[in-house]
Amino acid sequence: MAERGEEAWNREKFPRVLEIVSSRLSQRDLCSLLLLSTCCYRALISQPSLWKVLDLREMNKAGERLISALSLDRYQHVEKIDLEFARDVYDEHLLLIKSKVMEHVRHLESLNLNGCQKISDKGIEAVTIACPKLRIFSIYWNVRVTDMSIKFLVKHCKHISYLNLSGCKSISDQSLLLIGDNYKELEELNITRCIKITDNGLQNVLRCITLKSLNLYALSSLTDRAYEKIGFLAHLEFLDLCGAQNLSDCGLSSIASCRKLLSLNLTWCVRVTDVGVIKIAEGCRSLEFLSLFGIVGVTDGCLEALSKYCSNTITTLDVNGCIGIKRRRHEELLKLFPYLKCFKVHS
Repeated sequence: MAERGEEAWNREKFPRVLEIVSSRLSQRDLCSLLLLSTCCYRALISQPSLWKVLDLREMNKAGERLISALSLDRYQHVEKIDLEFARDVYDEHLLLIKSKVMEHVRHLESLNLNGCQKISDKGIEAVTIACPKLRIFSIYWNVRVTDMSIKFLVKHCKHISYLNLSGCKSISDQSLLLIGDNYKELEELNITRCIKITDNGLQNVLRCITLKSLNLYALSSLTDRAYEKIGFLAHLEFLDLCGAQNLSDCGLSSIASCRKLLSLNLTWCVRVTDVGVIKIAEGCRSLEFLSLFGIVGVTDGCLEALSKYCSNTITTLDVNGCIGIKRRRHEELLKLFPYLKCFKVHS
């Protein structure tokens, strides 16, 4: 009788309990559970939703692990692959995806290749052919990829909404032209330290009017000619202009047209004064995050304007290094911004 009860538990209750528990576990823990027992293995394998993510972040021999995993039936519906800072990932592994396991990645929507510095245009061509449904693509800190990779991306992957090219120093205006021409529904773009980009390139990509997030960190050569066009991004919520040395009050005043802006980083935007910040206060009344770090041309006057229009929304405000602002103590800032929680963004 006890044996029949245990059998019923294993058949009926155990899979349900495991389903609840496993949904809260990391993929690496799930793989460990597979080895626990035959019963556990069968129960986990029978749940396709558990195997839609392949997480190989920071792993050694990640390229070999990737191909081995994608050869397994349980990953035939994988939607997300994360190889961020994984080691030993080469073009040959992406070529094998195309030639050996292409059927298993036909539903892939998200691919993170951040820090995979051995990958070149050759690998990007293969993986974009194999994964036409990609929506999220990230290849941060890769100096091997060039404009050819973006050419392959726009040719084979038509539905990109998130694109991270941060640190890809060989990317030029040609890539931004391709992006502007092909990704009219792009929502997030990060081109931090893409140092070949000029005003012309940025103006081309700003035709993606659905952008909600734009990261232009450390692009010091851009000018107001491009910054003024940012004001046409009606859906923009996040904007990072850290180090924009040529941004003036004129350019910043145009950005004030972005009424939905929640986060604005103006760190080391040394030409900005009260005039531009006051325009931001008047136009962007939902602002939650603002860094004015290192700007010597702003005074208490801009804080008064920010307090007038944004006191109920701002929770992060960095005015460190703003020697023109006298009321920089936490107690004084809290009187102007009662919901302030963070006073320092940069150390």
